[in-house]
Amino acid sequence: MAEERLDVDVAICGAGPVGLALAAFLVRRGVEGKRIALIDGKSLGQAITDPRSIALSWGSVQLLDEVRAWPLPATPIHEIHVSRRGQLGRSLMDRAEHGLPALGYVARYGDVVDALARACDKAGVATLRPVRVASFDEDADSVALRLDDGRTVLARVAVQAEGGVFGQQDSRAQQRDYGQTALIARVSVGEPVARRAFERFTDEGPLALLPQDGDDGHQYALVWCMRPERAMDVQLLDDAGFLAQLGEAFGTRLGKFTAASPRVAFPLGLNAEARATARTVAIGNAAQTLHPVAGQGLNLGLRDAAVLARQLGRGATPAAVEGFMRERAQDRRLTISLTDTMARAFTLGGPLQPLLGLSLAALDMVKPARLLLADLMMFGRR
Repeated sequence: MAEERLDVDVAICGAGPVGLALAAFLVRRGVEGKRIALIDGKSLGQAITDPRSIALSWGSVQLLDEVRAWPLPATPIHEIHVSRRGQLGRSLMDRAEHGLPALGYVARYGDVVDALARACDKAGVATLRPVRVASFDEDADSVALRLDDGRTVLARVAVQAEGGVFGQQDSRAQQRDYGQTALIARVSVGEPVARRAFERFTDEGPLALLPQDGDDGHQYALVWCMRPERAMDVQLLDDAGFLAQLGEAFGTRLGKFTAASPRVAFPLGLNAEARATARTVAIGNAAQTLHPVAGQGLNLGLRDAAVLARQLGRGATPAAVEGFMRERAQDRRLTISLTDTMARAFTLGGPLQPLLGLSLAALDMVKPARLLLADLMMFGRR
């Protein structure tokens, strides 16, 4: 029996939001759907039922709209309140200063995947799932990806859009263990502030609350970063104990925390490895895994997808890969540096902390600086 082989221009390993967005952007740039292969280890049903919350910047919403994956169920963020626990000073970013309907939106991962998958399906993109890449072989003209079901995909360019098999760890990768674990959950509060998100820096790490679920604003998506040993203890608390600890860490700006979903924990680290060969390239989390402070991971990945599609739309060639790496270098470097600095600086102890609190007050008073920071968070380095 002859081996089944699919010949395409671009093979995308990973059909999460970034991989799906790349496929949709490629179609918008003139690549036929049948010349694109999406490969993923999960079924679509598994992906669209994923309840995790993700923050979409206003720039990302524009990108989703471009590929007809917007609107989708989401809660708008009109304001972002940034503060340091136990110190004076805070900053408030407001959509009104930018003349926008929202600074961003909070959506469920599964809803974003569903909207993008529908766009790709309408475009006739070849989707192979659930299946994994077992091995690959690159030569001067193509990349052969051998799947664990026996099929082979022969592509002119192969893209790693999430965890995959391409190559070994690059010794030049920027890596950092933050010594933190993130607890994520959905929580309810007694005194919500409609459409306001909070980024609260504590001694152990940032604590983010993102408004979600309906117009009443009583529910928030929580990302709470702390030392691993403390995270283990907090995760084992019953709901009452957990909510009491959360209230102590966050304060009373939203009244009392009244309910919480089951908690999930994951370790935090920086791994920035924007690697590429002549015919393979990594984007999104495969290229850079960031600290969740300021919620920039997915937004950076969607910008990767948009730029790579523009380059590959001119031809799936080594020149397109090289052009992508060159064009994305500044935005990647700035976003990684900004999130890394924020993740570390606000957790330092000692006499620096009052200065950091004052820096937030100064940011609030100096409008051009505040607008510039918000612009970077919404659109990246332009």
